[in-house]
Amino acid sequence: MSFILKHKLSLTGIALGALAGYLYYHFIGCASGSCIITSRPLNSSLYGAVVGWLLISMFQSKKTIK
Repeated sequence: MSFILKHKLSLTGIALGALAGYLYYHFIGCASGSCIITSRPLNSSLYGAVVGWLLISMFQSKKTIK
């Protein structure tokens, strides 16, 4: 439980990114099936999760240990 509380912003970014990736697959997708990222919902969701995590991590402050 402490892991979730410690990383709640990152986990939120991952969840929102995965949802956005799936929605992109569902509504836009790839008609021919030859697109690497958008041809399967798993690929789109994983890609979205990574992008969501990267975007959210840009706004997190880093704590330094002295």
